[in-house]
Amino acid sequence: MKKFIIFTIMFASFFFIQQENKTEASSLLVDGSSGSDVESIQQTLYHLGYLDVNPTGYYGSLTAEAVRQFQTDFNMSIDGVVGTNTQQKLSDVEKMARVVHGEARGESYEGQVAVAAVIYNRVEDSGFPSTVHDVIFQRNAFTAVADGQYDLTPDSNAYQAVKDAQLGWDPSSGSTYYYNPEIATSSWIFTREKTLKIGSHLFAE
Repeated sequence: MKKFIIFTIMFASFFFIQQENKTEASSLLVDGSSGSDVESIQQTLYHLGYLDVNPTGYYGSLTAEAVRQFQTDFNMSIDGVVGTNTQQKLSDVEKMARVVHGEARGESYEGQVAVAAVIYNRVEDSGFPSTVHDVIFQRNAFTAVADGQYDLTPDSNAYQAVKDAQLGWDPSSGSTYYYNPEIATSSWIFTREKTLKIGSHLFAE
């Protein structure tokens, strides 16, 4: 009886792992894939400037090359395949573009890149969460998340700003905070050490 129970547990575990692997494999987007998931990543690649044709929902050679260029610029393994890591990075870009658009769409392009850079600076700072998702959705971290502007559709400038910040442009000079002194309601933010001003935003440590 004991041997039977052990065998049953082992078989169930093997079945679960196999199903999990199948799920992961089916989530890969490769040359020849098609559907809404492909169209979604094509849309992001298009806004980033890696794909110069409109999204079609079909993963062909142009999409594979665009993915390779994306993986190169975002310091990833280069294989032209959208697996778990590439999908996560594309998702991070989408979230960041939404923050940039929601927080700085009325600012200069430099000001938009600075906002994107602040997100990356927070990820690298031990005083903040270590992932883009957690930085963005940290409680009261970004006004755009709190007031719903995060849900607006970002334009290409917002995506390009994220890309330029990823490539190393940091107009904020390493800042981890920014705010508009004309509308800021938190007295605490005024205590932060200011680094510079870009448009309506003061950037601070």
